Amino acid sequence: MMERIDAHCHFWQPARGDYGWLDSGGPQLDPLRREFLPPDLAVLNGMRRVIVVQAAPSEAETHFLLGLAQTAPQIAGVVGWVDLGEPEAAGRLAALARNPRFRGVRPMLQDLADPDWIDTAPAPDAIRALQSLGLGLDALVRTQHLPALSRFVARYPDLPVVIDHAAKPDLSEGLGNAWLDRMRGLARDSRSHCKLSGLLTELDPTRLASPARAVEALRPVLDRLLDWFGPARLMWGSDWPVLTLAAGHDVWEAVTEALLADLSPRDRAAILGGTALRFYGLEAG
Repeated sequence: MMERIDAHCHFWQPARGDYGWLDSGGPQLDPLRREFLPPDLAVLNGMRRVIVVQAAPSEAETHFLLGLAQTAPQIAGVVGWVDLGEPEAAGRLAALARNPRFRGVRPMLQDLADPDWIDTAPAPDAIRALQSLGLGLDALVRTQHLPALSRFVARYPDLPVVIDHAAKPDLSEGLGNAWLDRMRGLARDSRSHCKLSGLLTELDPTRLASPARAVEALRPVLDRLLDWFGPARLMWGSDWPVLTLAAGHDVWEAVTEALLADLSPRDRAAILGGTALRFYGLEAG
């Protein structure tokens, strides 16, 4: 049986001072304004290996996460941050890649004022460095960023790209045509992957009254992702601790089990670990 891997979680220490979104997010983020570290998640997932993803637009946080990985064996890989628009970005990526746990970068596109940033700002030599170093790109996007991401992916067909949280579709009144059309288009590129993560926090609170209601709301999303990407390009992530704004880790586990219940063992294994293992170039556990 293939190892199960959490392809998307976060660890942070607010006292470090570079989590701007956490400081400015209002009282609804109060539950997240504390430390969340590897031992906290290990209690919930039984020491399952994880990909920890940046939560601050700073290289300092990337070094912090790589430092955690030195003493936390469950951290299989780190997706960090480098300003891809800087002239020195290629050298910075090469320096970080000397650490084998460094597996990619994530520009926080959803927080940038320019929805076309990914298509216009990154230095070409920085993207070539990602490719030559065997690194991937996590795309934190919403529907409005997908046209620019499509153009970027088309220009760099050898760069593995994964769309975080399925681009956070608006689930309040069904799936919008823009999300449907743009995600379907992106999925036509075989290098594009997608994470089944971060979706409970996009649901209306009434849909969180029970796992069954959450499953009902998310079934149309999964059906389309399976149709477009297939299990070999889908990977599961907890998005912990952001997840806890909506529900506990155990609830998302239960919702996941129900969503994937009708899939073959091979397809389930791909979504729950195999795709992440291959995308991030991890050694089998």
